[in-house]
Amino acid sequence: MADDVNPKPTAAREVAKETYDDRPFHMDDLPPEVRAPLAPFNGEAPPAPAWFQWAIAQEPERTFVTSHGTRLEALSWGERGKPGLLLAHGNSAHAEWWSPLAPYLAKDYRVTSMSLAGMGNSEWRDAYRFPDFADDAEAVSRATGLYEGGRKPIYIGHSFGGGQVFFTAARYPDQMAAAILVDTGFGGPPPQVLEERRKRQELLANNPSPDRPSRVYPTMAKALERFRLMPPQPTENHYVLDFIARRSLKRAPLPEGEKAEDGSGQGWAWKFDPNMWEKMDRSESNFSGGETPELKVPAIHIYGDKSRIIGRKASGEPTFLGPNIPDVEIPDSHHHVMIDQPLALVAAIRTLLVSWPLEAGPRFV
Repeated sequence: MADDVNPKPTAAREVAKETYDDRPFHMDDLPPEVRAPLAPFNGEAPPAPAWFQWAIAQEPERTFVTSHGTRLEALSWGERGKPGLLLAHGNSAHAEWWSPLAPYLAKDYRVTSMSLAGMGNSEWRDAYRFPDFADDAEAVSRATGLYEGGRKPIYIGHSFGGGQVFFTAARYPDQMAAAILVDTGFGGPPPQVLEERRKRQELLANNPSPDRPSRVYPTMAKALERFRLMPPQPTENHYVLDFIARRSLKRAPLPEGEKAEDGSGQGWAWKFDPNMWEKMDRSESNFSGGETPELKVPAIHIYGDKSRIIGRKASGEPTFLGPNIPDVEIPDSHHHVMIDQPLALVAAIRTLLVSWPLEAGPRFV
C-alpha cells in the first residue's frame, strides 16, 4: 500500500492514532519511520531471518484465471487433493502479501492467494462490485483445485479482503466452508478520508479525463522510499515490508523528456488501479437496516491488539462483526498483522484449522 502525496516533514514521535478505512487516505503529520520506513535502506533489501528466507523460496504455482472477462492472478502452494484455503489481501495490495505465510499453511492444505481485480498482476476493471468478488473467488477456487479436497474451501481475508470475504459469506454461503477475517472493520470513513474524497471529486470535476495516471519513479529505490502502509503504522519487520513493496511495482514509461538512470525511458509505478475508489460500486456492499446478517457459515475474527479496529468497535461505531463472531487477539500487532506478527498469525490460523470450524457449536447455526 503506497502513498504518493508529499507529506510535510515533522519530528519523530509516536503515532497517536491508527485509523482504519478500506481506502487510502493521506496524513501530513507522520514521523519518518512511518512516512518512509524503507528509505534508510537506499534500495537495498533489509536482512531477513531464516524462516522468512525459506518461505519466500517456496515458489508457488503462478497462473491466471478469467472471471467477468478479467484475468486474475493466482498463486498456489500445496498438493491438489488437500482441503482448500483461499487467501484475500487488503486494499491496494496483492497476492504476494501472503507469500511469507502460505508455505506454512500448505503442509496440510491446498492454498491459493489471489490478487483482487485492479490490484497486483490482475487486470483492471471499469467498475468494481462486491458480487463480482464472490464470482472471482469461486472461479479462482475451482481453477486452482481448492474443491478437490472433498469439501468447500475456507476463505481467509485481511482488511478490505476480509470485507469481501464477509460479504460473500453473508450472500453466497454455499461457496465456502468457513470464513476467517483478519483485522477487518466496517466503520464509516474518518474525517481525513471524507475531506480527501471531497478534494478529489473537485479535481476530477475540472479534469476532462476521469482517470488520474499512476506516479512513475525513475528508479526502484525512489519508489521504495515512497512506500508506506495504509492506514499508517510503524513496523519493525522491514524485510517483510521490502518484499511486498518490490512486488507492488511494475515497469512503466516515464513522462516525456525524463530518463531513468540506465538511460531508458522506463521507470517504476504501483500496480494497483489508482482510480479504484472512484470506480467502486458499493450499492450492494451494505445490508438493509445496517443490521448484522445471520451467517450460515462459521466465521471468526483475528485482530491486532494495537489496531483501531477493536477500539472503534468498542466505541459503538457501526460494524457487521456481531457478538456471534468471536475475536482472537494477536499481541503486539497493528492493523497489518501479517507484517507485524507473521508467525503468530500463522500459528493462530493453523490452530483454528485443526480445532475449528468442524466443532464450531450452536453459535454458528
